Amino acid sequence: MQDKINEIRPYRAIHRRKSKQIFVGNVAIGGDAPIVVQSMTNTPTTDISATIQQVNECAEMGAELMRISVPDQDSSAALKQIIPFCSVPIIADIHFHFRRAIEAAQAG
Repeated sequence: MQDKINEIRPYRAIHRRKSKQIFVGNVAIGGDAPIVVQSMTNTPTTDISATIQQVNECAEMGAELMRISVPDQDSSAALKQIIPFCSVPIIADIHFHFRRAIEAAQAG
């Protein structure tokens, strides 16, 4: 049946390229792992309780990874307080300064 659909609508055929599997926390990405759902918070990272709540609500709805923005040093400090209360692995979303990446790594 799938081959017939691909003949009619070839743009629907999904061809995955081979990649190396890695783990973010306990979540497998790449290789033969299934596609992972991730989302990103839209709360100010410095609002610790709101960010934790949003991360865990997204996890309850099926998010397996969450991104949190780390635009400044206050957000880096907040990240350290947020991570222990999150039920899924956290990815620090860093855009502007390499020091935020170092601080995020130190936060866990």
